[in-house]
Amino acid sequence: MSLFGTSSGFGTAGTSVFGNATTDNHNPMKDVEVTSPPDDSISCLAFSPPTMPGNFLIGGSWANDVRCWEVQDSGQTVPKAQQTHTGPVLDVCWSDDGSKVFTASCDKTAKMWDLNSNQAMQIAQHDGPIRTVHWIKAPNYNCIMTGSWDKTLKFWDTRSPKPVMSLQMPERAYSADVVYPMAVVATADRGLIIYQLENQPSEFRRIESPLKHQHRCVAIFKDKQSKPTGFALGSIEGRVAIHYINPPNPAKDNFTFKCHRSNGTNTASPQDIYAVNAISFHPVHGTLATVGSDGRFSFWDKDARTKLKTSEQLDQPITACSFNSNGNIFAYASSYDWSKGHEYYNPQKKNYIFLRSAAEELKPRNKKW
Repeated sequence: MSLFGTSSGFGTAGTSVFGNATTDNHNPMKDVEVTSPPDDSISCLAFSPPTMPGNFLIGGSWANDVRCWEVQDSGQTVPKAQQTHTGPVLDVCWSDDGSKVFTASCDKTAKMWDLNSNQAMQIAQHDGPIRTVHWIKAPNYNCIMTGSWDKTLKFWDTRSPKPVMSLQMPERAYSADVVYPMAVVATADRGLIIYQLENQPSEFRRIESPLKHQHRCVAIFKDKQSKPTGFALGSIEGRVAIHYINPPNPAKDNFTFKCHRSNGTNTASPQDIYAVNAISFHPVHGTLATVGSDGRFSFWDKDARTKLKTSEQLDQPITACSFNSNGNIFAYASSYDWSKGHEYYNPQKKNYIFLRSAAEELKPRNKKW
């Protein structure tokens, strides 16, 4: 019987027979720890696509490496392989068949990692660090989309050294997401650009940001027919915007909510406000997870406008998260995000990736907040 997707026994790993030492709160949720995590801050996580049997997790880090683990039904994780760049790895994604992983780095290149042969080759080049990488599978083409701090969005056929297309952006790419036929890129200076990907990629619309502070992360959500219909946008100011592309009633349908703040959100006393580091939508329920510099993850139902759960506080920020393809596993990474500067960096502190059963806690609710 699989440990993931059942409530029994999951999440008990990491507790010692003598009980938990009160001083150690690196894993307050008692979730499963991934073995051999990266040696520096973890920037990105991505689970294998549904076309692959089993679950494989990719993690990229500031130690210039990208690692692959097999996540077994028992909850055990087995390190399978790793590859390196010559700079920090900022983003990773899978091909739709699960045979390749694409990695984006500060070394200004993106690579294609063939997992069967364990060979990696460069497939993209920019004039600045590459912040985002996404695989696009269209009916008439396949390509890789890279977003860079050189203010360009480029599209690559993996067999050619030159980009198929290069689109100028107003600013540096900070975050992006793709759900065919839509892409969204959040840039510096609070820029937001929607692209349509049918036939060939083109700019569809620029959107005035619904948030007043720097963009940190963006994730596309789908409607009941599994078509992309809008996105969630997170900022450094503990706030998320839910934004529909063509809502019937924009003033009513689009909204923002506060999150990742100390001592609750409805309080008159001063509060610490933290960055929303990543947003991920549940592939089955359409509910979402946010993770923040406050060291917590939260689960939300955007349709009922309800918070479903907030975790206990970890002893360092949560920098990345991902759901596996059937939504049974939630992975999140705990490591320093430099949000408090170098004086809070402790090289002795380890980095962790945790796995949590996600089937029950992300079921939608039916009430308004």
